[in-house]
Amino acid sequence: MSKPLTGRKVLLIAVGAFGIIIAVNLFMAFKAIGTFPGLEVKNSYVASQSFDADRAAQEALGWVVEPTYENGVLSLVIRDRAGLPARVAELHATVGRTTHVRDDIEPEFTYTGGLFMAPMTLDAGAWLIHLEAKASDGTAFRQRLDLNVKG
Repeated sequence: MSKPLTGRKVLLIAVGAFGIIIAVNLFMAFKAIGTFPGLEVKNSYVASQSFDADRAAQEALGWVVEPTYENGVLSLVIRDRAGLPARVAELHATVGRTTHVRDDIEPEFTYTGGLFMAPMTLDAGAWLIHLEAKASDGTAFRQRLDLNVKG
C-alpha cells in the first residue's frame, strides 16, 4: 500500500525538480565564464575607429599564411603577393583551443629558409592560432588560423 499523494509531496517534488534545474544551470554558467574569456579586444569602440584603415593596409600586403604541424614542430609559411617569403619584422602567435584558454601556448619561432618554426606538443584536435606580425614597413598584420592536428 502506498501513501496518498498530498499537496505537500507535490510541492516538494516541484521544488526539488526546479532546484536541480537551477543548480545545473548555475554550474554550466560558472564553467562557461571560467573557461572562455570571450574577449577579442579590450574596447571594441576604440578598435572600430581604425578598423577600415588597418584592414586596407593589411590587405595591401597581400600576405598568405599557411600553418602546418608535423613531428612536434609548428611551421608557418608567410608569402607575399608574388608568392615569395614575406618580409616579416616581428612575429608573435598564441596557439590554443577554441573553447578555453587553459591550453594557450606562445611559441618561440625561429626563421629558417622561409619558414617560421617552433617546437611544441599539440594533442589531436582543433587548434586556433592568433597570429600578430609586423611588416618591415611597420604595417600590422593580424590573422586567426585554424589548425587541425591529426591523432
